[in-house]
Amino acid sequence: MKLNGIHHVAIICSDYEKSKRFYTDILGLKVINETYREDRKSYKLDLAVGDKYQIELFSFPKAPKRPSYPEARGLRHLAFEIDSIEQAIKELTDKNIAVEPIRIDEITGKKFTFFSDPDDLPIELYEKYI
Repeated sequence: MKLNGIHHVAIICSDYEKSKRFYTDILGLKVINETYREDRKSYKLDLAVGDKYQIELFSFPKAPKRPSYPEARGLRHLAFEIDSIEQAIKELTDKNIAVEPIRIDEITGKKFTFFSDPDDLPIELYEKYI
């Protein structure tokens, strides 16, 4: 089997409208497609991350809560590559998003930090690896 890349990351949210605003207005992701599935009482929102990747944002009635911190078992976090960590942090804090202090990757020497989405999903910003 040859894997060509990651097609998408799927996220189930607790408040669809709040998460939709966060991913589109705060993070600036572009809506590719939005579908309401009456039989499931569920939305599916396809979001573009750059020109190569996608996030699928789902809403399901009464979705169970999941532990959400970087060291919990399962998906650890969602990470986005950025050009300037300082500029990204400024943009987030200007929108009242709390951001952790900058850390340095001990292996690559690159800067990174974490913040959370409306459901406390850990999101990492990682400075471009050159």
